[in-house]
Amino acid sequence: MTTTVLAIDDSRTIRNLLRVSLEGAGFAYFAAADGAEGVAMFAEVEPDVVITDINMPVMDGYGVIDSLRNGPHATTVPIIVLTTESSDDLKMRARDAGATGWIVKPFEDAALVSVLRRVTGHAS
Repeated sequence: MTTTVLAIDDSRTIRNLLRVSLEGAGFAYFAAADGAEGVAMFAEVEPDVVITDINMPVMDGYGVIDSLRNGPHATTVPIIVLTTESSDDLKMRARDAGATGWIVKPFEDAALVSVLRRVTGHAS
């Protein structure tokens, strides 16, 4: 079973790094450049997991989490925050909003793949 990932990040570099890492590990990869675009793509992509940055134009990561958890999709799909931020207050805010996990950039490919497989229940 192929695990589908929707990554939402305004950094083209991060989107490209995620694409190389995740497609190389066998994931189906889709990307959006801001939160509003990512939320709009959600129904079309039907991801098994969402990766979102926090600081983005148009809609930030908290808006993404809130929209996906409480908007028309009301999804329980795991949402992983991937950001340069590391404060406990921000992590708690994301967790309270419905985030599943938090990874600080820069990320290690193997650790990210491991987390995605664990939260989706797709072991390999």
